[in-house]
Amino acid sequence: IPKPNIPKVYNLLFRRTSSFTLTIVVGAVIFERAMDQGAEALYEYLNQGVSRWKKWYLNAIKTNLALYIY
Repeated sequence: IPKPNIPKVYNLLFRRTSSFTLTIVVGAVIFERAMDQGAEALYEYLNQGVSRWKKWYLNAIKTNLALYIY
């Protein structure tokens, strides 16, 4: 039976206050990004074909940018 690496993880990430804080902040940022992307994907899946707002909006942005560039 392999030994768990819990003491190594503890010493690496949670022993010092600074590394503990950094671990929490990085974990929160990663969790927030994953949750946002997951919610957006679920929303897009549930609303397929209901609204063409996103396509219209992106096309309007491209058109307006083209007007400003040229």
